[in-house]
Amino acid sequence: MLDIPFLIKSMTLEEKASLCSGSDFWHTTAVERLGIPSVMVSDGPHGLRKQAEEADNLGINDSIRAVCFPAACATASSFDRSLLEKMGEALGVCCQHEGVSVLLGPAVNIKRSPLCGRNFEYFSEDPYLTGQMATAFIRGVQSRSVGTSIKHFAANSQEHRRMSSSSNVDEKTLREIYLPAFETAVREAQPWTVMCSYNRLNGTFASEHPWLLTRVLREEWGFRGLVVSDWGAVSDRVAGLAAGMDLEMPGPDDYNDQRLVDAVREGRLDEAVLDEACRRILTMVDRYLSSCRPDTPWDLDAQHQLAADIASQSMVLLKNEAGLLPLDPETSIAFIGEFAQRPRFQGGGSSHINSFKVTSALDAAHSRGLKVRYARGYDSSSGTSDESLVAEAVRAASESDVAVIFAGLPDSYESEGYDRTHMHLPDSHNRLIEAVRETNPRPVVVLHNGSPVELPWANRIPAILEAYLGGQAVGEATLRILLGEVNPSGHLAESFPLRLCDNPSYLYYGGNASGTDYREGIFVGYRYYDKKEMDVLFPFGHGLSYTTFSLSDLHVDRECLNPGDVATASLTVTNTGRRAGAAVVQIYVSETENPLRPLRELKGFDKCFLQPGESRQIRFALDFRSFATWDSDLNTWQCASRNFVLSAGFSSRDLHLSCPISVEPVPSPRPRCTLDTIFLDIKQDPRLKEIFLSAIKELVFFRQDKEESAAAKEAITDEMNEAMMDYMPLRGILSFGNNRVTQEQIDDLLNKLNS
Repeated sequence: MLDIPFLIKSMTLEEKASLCSGSDFWHTTAVERLGIPSVMVSDGPHGLRKQAEEADNLGINDSIRAVCFPAACATASSFDRSLLEKMGEALGVCCQHEGVSVLLGPAVNIKRSPLCGRNFEYFSEDPYLTGQMATAFIRGVQSRSVGTSIKHFAANSQEHRRMSSSSNVDEKTLREIYLPAFETAVREAQPWTVMCSYNRLNGTFASEHPWLLTRVLREEWGFRGLVVSDWGAVSDRVAGLAAGMDLEMPGPDDYNDQRLVDAVREGRLDEAVLDEACRRILTMVDRYLSSCRPDTPWDLDAQHQLAADIASQSMVLLKNEAGLLPLDPETSIAFIGEFAQRPRFQGGGSSHINSFKVTSALDAAHSRGLKVRYARGYDSSSGTSDESLVAEAVRAASESDVAVIFAGLPDSYESEGYDRTHMHLPDSHNRLIEAVRETNPRPVVVLHNGSPVELPWANRIPAILEAYLGGQAVGEATLRILLGEVNPSGHLAESFPLRLCDNPSYLYYGGNASGTDYREGIFVGYRYYDKKEMDVLFPFGHGLSYTTFSLSDLHVDRECLNPGDVATASLTVTNTGRRAGAAVVQIYVSETENPLRPLRELKGFDKCFLQPGESRQIRFALDFRSFATWDSDLNTWQCASRNFVLSAGFSSRDLHLSCPISVEPVPSPRPRCTLDTIFLDIKQDPRLKEIFLSAIKELVFFRQDKEESAAAKEAITDEMNEAMMDYMPLRGILSFGNNRVTQEQIDDLLNKLNS
């Protein structure tokens, strides 16, 4: 083990500075004089992208052969914490085998818009689901004594101008939408590192943001690891170190190292701040070295099968009219579309894995001896339709009982580095689907995409399977679902709007040269669509099965939740169908008296496998934060009202049970009343209302000196008069008092209200 206090004391100022930047793209800096070694970090998060030759951070150079697991867009749809933990363990194994100390993932940025080019790496539009999936993943990787780097901290929900744009977000929206996934993972799993994002946050680069990196991350959440920059995210190195950004990557950066040295010598930077960054870096290095096991066996074939299992548990059956799926293998089947032979199974950029093998749906069918007709249907490198390929597909469909069309987004449509400009599938894919539909009455569409797409033909296709980017074994997993060997159990981790223009960020996404305004606030994804009662293509949480489930007996173990307590909601789920399958039960919280909150918010979920006729009771733990919102005036979590409703179901729009619960607000300092405080706000506080009503009876201003005329009563109704009084600030007593109320009387009222 490293003697970290001794090493810090023994290092020169120059050595300390150099330790705070990498030695190359993937390694920390060694200090050979003191026996401090270098360790390697590597890209993830759904596979190991360790570059064997000259390194780069854009995926240009080859990386070692590895297993490409399903991307986060797919795994989040599993709604299965244990599955994510198992995947994390597998990734930890390959990191140990390859001598990698930290896997750069998971990526937990919220899917603000379907256009974000990196959405395939992100889990969800919902912060609770994202936090749960990330925590499970981190626990899995770190159980193998390999670190993780949760990213990109924070409010990094677009690729457009990503290295300079400012995400302009109010604190309430940050606290409720864009920070909770990071907070959950930090509090419950303590990732070894946090990677700060490229973007600015409200004008300040995330890499030099003291509120973000120190006050919130370390002081509030108790983060104990180190903060590493995204590759090339450092602007002002001295400001970054002072703010809490420890390790600059990539390196070496002699210029910035010298800036740190100069800042310490000139008294602009306390050397203790540099020492603390070194302590964090050395702690991470020592943590890995004390448990590194390069002799760890790595069975790639076994992990390939695990990748298939994960993908099959993550795919979402969107439609299945008349029970078209599962398919009878004895029927004649046509596989149509290039993705059946060459599937799109991962995204482009820093997460791109050099897969050691890839199984397509056609490969999987042939390996089982199934006689499947195949027609290419389109050229995935071209967005235009090739009528000869369409004609070939039509012939294959006409000669088959069922036509399975493999469609989606080509590599060029979504990648790290740029955003999409639309939600359309390529014209060639839409043309193919329509042509086959006209020929074969039993079409099935399998989608390969990393983010929602518009489906103009959805109401004319009886069965749709969302495979997302399912990793290198996606073909095997798809065939298992199509044949019913695996009962689909995935549920959408994001809403599918009908049109791009329905998305709440539509008018503001991307922004301009200076930044982008998050004007939709907390109304992201289903929080917006459900509040607006807007039609969507498929709602958040939606997913079908080859069996059916029922819910019953929802109840909570207490009528009122006090601060610091935990309420337990329980219900019974039953498999009412004829096949074994997994139910994904979701719990939503609604505040009945607050029009400014979303209609409902996900606060619990559980996935359980049931045999036909089997029932199981499941429980959900709900604490104060499950009900609270961020109060920017009080700078804390608070409940504006006491009355809530719990709803249980299988999507945000498929809710079967509900029950009430009340929550006792946390006692907090009351904002002081001023001359600008309106009557309504005073009257809504029971503690102030009695004082206020008693005091104003004594003021001449409120006494009627004469009977109002009929014309006056017609012009100013009682309702209007009451509203005008409610919205009047206390200073209005002076303004409209016609000198009959003194300043001393108002001051006396304020003193009573604030005492």
